[in-house]
Amino acid sequence: MFTGIVEIIGTVLEYNPFDDEEQGIALTIGGAGKILGDCHIGDSIAVNGICLTVTEFNEDQFKVGISPETVRRTNVGSWAQGTKVNLERAVSQEVRFGGHYVQGHVDTVATIMSRTNEGNSIVFGFKLRDPDYNRYIVEKGFICIDGTSLTVTNIDPEDDTFAISMIKHTQDHVVMPLKELGDEVNIEVDLTGKVIEKQIQVTLDNEMNTEGSTLNKLLDKLIDAKLQKYMNK
Repeated sequence: MFTGIVEIIGTVLEYNPFDDEEQGIALTIGGAGKILGDCHIGDSIAVNGICLTVTEFNEDQFKVGISPETVRRTNVGSWAQGTKVNLERAVSQEVRFGGHYVQGHVDTVATIMSRTNEGNSIVFGFKLRDPDYNRYIVEKGFICIDGTSLTVTNIDPEDDTFAISMIKHTQDHVVMPLKELGDEVNIEVDLTGKVIEKQIQVTLDNEMNTEGSTLNKLLDKLIDAKLQKYMNK
């Protein structure tokens, strides 16, 4: 679990697809000394919002493996040697929870559609690759973009875009300002929406499939009332 509060920006030192492309990619991330003092093999580090497992490390760099599923879901395919990435360690009991609950399980990617200066802030506009996830994005709700916890400031349902406003402090500590229009970012929607949707679906399914349930009694009552009204005409 993560907070979406980026600790440091690292750099991809090595980007090595495995001999069989279906096996994924091996990465070495450098410039990470600040977060490796308490590191252990098997620890989780979010790299641009992707929860990855440390397989090797030294004082300044660490290695991870990326599965084909992660490559398909994320913008990893656009990375190369020299790519800058946001880094955050998994939370511990001593961490203040300043962002929101972030799993590090990227749902999809979005394209940067616009970038507008607004005072000291930058307003970024995005469009999801997979529009099914639009239903989880709500105005003033949380969203995790490249591992950064941000607040949705606007939604345009006509063209399926949404926007966030990034303050100066955040600009100085994350990779987004380094990106250009048309670049892709990793998106993890707020888990809360997905959990609520699942609970409602399960409840409705159980109600529909249970004879004598409250929902079925209500439907029967409504149907009887409609039939009675029709028969009295």
